[in-house]
Amino acid sequence: MKISEIKILLQTRFGEEVILHEDHQCLTVPVNQVEEVCSLLHANEGCYFDLLSCITALDNGSVKGTMEVIYNLYSIPFEDKIMIRVEFPRNVEGDDLPKVPTVSHIWRTADWHEREAFDLLGIEFTGHPDLRRILLPEDWVGFPLRKDYQEQEYYHGIQVKY
Repeated sequence: MKISEIKILLQTRFGEEVILHEDHQCLTVPVNQVEEVCSLLHANEGCYFDLLSCITALDNGSVKGTMEVIYNLYSIPFEDKIMIRVEFPRNVEGDDLPKVPTVSHIWRTADWHEREAFDLLGIEFTGHPDLRRILLPEDWVGFPLRKDYQEQEYYHGIQVKY
């Protein structure tokens, strides 16, 4: 299934908020629909994206005020790839962390990718079965890949900032 056909499939089901960036073979979808979009792309016999290669998360900084999660999907039987991108506010009023629905029940590999994004950027993946730090100690303060991260000078009496 070509990227333009996938766009039509998704826009028919989810509306015009699904945006196609043909130059990068990337679709931008609303954050509240990412779980449903991924589920459809995995289950649909015409595209069958059976492999989640990677989840990348990034902080666009306080000027833009957004963060992104990018899903790299691959279809082994069709030898096709696609990126799904969601953008959302980095600071949610009333909540400490921005929220994105988990896709770990669709692709098991999402489990560790989502934990890494949580650990380093502070993105909460709602519905994740075991969302806790994976690289840093549980009592680490802050999220090191955020643009506004302030390093701790000491961690348990050990100087970590020089």
